[in-house]
Amino acid sequence: MQQFHSPYFLTFLQAKDLGGHVRKGERGFPVIKVGTWEKKTQELCAPPEENSSTPRHFLRFYTVFNASQIEGIEFPEPPPCPDYTESEKGQAARQIAEGMPNPPDIFEGRKAIPHYVPATDTVELPDRRTFLAEWRFYKTLFHELAHSTGHASRLARKSLTENPGIAASETSGLKTYCEEELVAEMTAAFLGASAGIIEDGFENSAAYLKGWMDVLKVSDHRKWLVRAASEAQKAADYILGIDPLRP
Repeated sequence: MQQFHSPYFLTFLQAKDLGGHVRKGERGFPVIKVGTWEKKTQELCAPPEENSSTPRHFLRFYTVFNASQIEGIEFPEPPPCPDYTESEKGQAARQIAEGMPNPPDIFEGRKAIPHYVPATDTVELPDRRTFLAEWRFYKTLFHELAHSTGHASRLARKSLTENPGIAASETSGLKTYCEEELVAEMTAAFLGASAGIIEDGFENSAAYLKGWMDVLKVSDHRKWLVRAASEAQKAADYILGIDPLRP
């Protein structure tokens, strides 16, 4: 996101432990690690093998520096990005959409504006011939499929199940609507990257996300983005058929 050539980052201490150092005057960048740990529950009079553990989640903040800001360490060359042709992008996107478990009903060509209807669990899309490119059709479809993952029959995401719609007048309702849009657009970006759809450099997605953040008019933008990104990862994993708990 900072447009560095190298994708490798280290904390100040990691660079030092590896025999290098961060150049004087360089500024780091914040990252947040989402992790899990298990709290052991000891049952009185129970055999050790029957003691249970409860998974807990945590957020940890770090400041990291790019390889270009660090001296004394030889970093690997960045791996080349796969080069997808137009047909390969369309095929990859089609496979993602068709492979979604428990998908909603998808109708194409009936409505002029793409949208998801929770009450009927249906996705409406304009005819794909009205899009400038096939990948744009699928990027739009990914956004609407992302909304559908919040349905009660799937992930039961509160930002969808408790979503009052864009006509919401109360601040709490508007925040719920905005968060759901953040989740959907991030999910579409994740799925697009999986299909090699990156032609616009995600500039449209970034502008879309910023627009909703501006609507929110809240000071804790970082908190909202972290939460939305977490929900978007769950949505993308669901559509891709990935079980995050499976090794």
